[in-house]
Amino acid sequence: MSSEEHLKQTDTEARFEFKKEEKSAFAAEKGLTEETIRVISEDKDEPEWMLQRRLRALEQYKEMPMPTDWPGQPDLSELDVDQIVPYIRPDVDVRGGVDDWTELPDEIKDTFDKLGIPEAEKNALSGVGAQYESEVVYQNMQEQWEEKGVIFCNMDKAVQEHEDLVREHFMTKCVPPSDNKFAALHGAIWSGGSFVYVPEGVTVEMPVQAYFRMNSEGMGQFEHTLIIAEEGSEVHYIEGCSAPKYSAFNLHSGGVEVFVGEDAHVQYSTVQNWSKNTYNLNTKRAIAEKGGRMEWISGSMGSKATMLYPSTILKGRGASDNHITIAMAGEGQDIDTGAKVYHNAPNTKSTIESKSIAKDGGRTNYRGLVHIADGAENSSTAVECDALMFDNESTSDTMPYMEINESKVDVAHEATVGKIGDEDIFYLQSRGLDDDDAKQMIVSGFIEPITEELPIEYAVELNRLVELEMEGSLG
Repeated sequence: MSSEEHLKQTDTEARFEFKKEEKSAFAAEKGLTEETIRVISEDKDEPEWMLQRRLRALEQYKEMPMPTDWPGQPDLSELDVDQIVPYIRPDVDVRGGVDDWTELPDEIKDTFDKLGIPEAEKNALSGVGAQYESEVVYQNMQEQWEEKGVIFCNMDKAVQEHEDLVREHFMTKCVPPSDNKFAALHGAIWSGGSFVYVPEGVTVEMPVQAYFRMNSEGMGQFEHTLIIAEEGSEVHYIEGCSAPKYSAFNLHSGGVEVFVGEDAHVQYSTVQNWSKNTYNLNTKRAIAEKGGRMEWISGSMGSKATMLYPSTILKGRGASDNHITIAMAGEGQDIDTGAKVYHNAPNTKSTIESKSIAKDGGRTNYRGLVHIADGAENSSTAVECDALMFDNESTSDTMPYMEINESKVDVAHEATVGKIGDEDIFYLQSRGLDDDDAKQMIVSGFIEPITEELPIEYAVELNRLVELEMEGSLG
């Protein structure tokens, strides 16, 4: 049976909820110690400067307190990093991954077949990376883009083969370990992830995608994504994430750094479907130079607790930023998402559109910051937060912060909270829909501004994931 035939015969729930027997070539001990850091670095054969950065990040992590005093933040009291396995190297013959799916062990290949990644690569992508546990196991880029100087490889390979670029940009200017406790944790034990470099003037016409899969119980995944788009270039990066449900907690604490050159354009789209035993705590940031344009499109669901606030520093005159976010929370879930934008130059522009859905006592929260610096005249920002609730037990909050230090600016904020009304359901039922289909249609229309920004394959997948969340089938 072909990958395409298999995919068509496998429903979305089964594609995400399956588990594989845990097999690894190497697994670190639980917890976070200097010895663990040295073992990870040695296993990767890293240069000394990277080891030293890891160790400095470890010290910063130890010194920084857990975030506990944010108003309305998710409860992290049950998260014990000392019980997390920080590094698992899958049992694959070729370190750094292969460029042919058939060379992977059957159990890993079957995982990504079920997730539909090989089929998506064939139909709609310029390149694909696939990470299993702590390391990338597959990486490929279409030859036409390699000939134009585009680099798409895993971060471990980038450290070895593009050392100068990585050393200059890795957790130095964009997301330093000092940013927050989980950025420091990430800096100490990061593993895997993607490196994307687009030369000046090159437009990568089809998206590149990386998919991150956690399979083992009680592990942490800490992939790092570094994107450098030179002047006048353009690229769309898509990230997918998932994990099956276990009784022990898992931790995902990724890091993303994006450098948008003058008049360059980067779109970063992510659909995260972690299981309900996963803490999802990420740090993502972009820096946009003069005329640069950054877009974040995020769908977040499935975790026990999420704290995710992609941020952009508009550094150069005329730079712009656009955030579109959807968050969905069901029973026992606290999804705290938002955006941060720093207008540090004149004539900069940002828009933030947040959509959240809460049901069965779940909680969603928009937490955002817009900062306009003194001297950033003629800048503008517009923030729109819309929340949809299914019942009286669910909660949706909005916590926007505005720091405006310049008078010649345009600032707008709008927030709405609504509940699916009986009259809406009745109207759709009168047109032949049952109760569940009526609710699904309302939700699909609610999130349409986000799905229309995604390639059709991913828009369909996101709608199906939301449908499964409404049914309570995932995680």
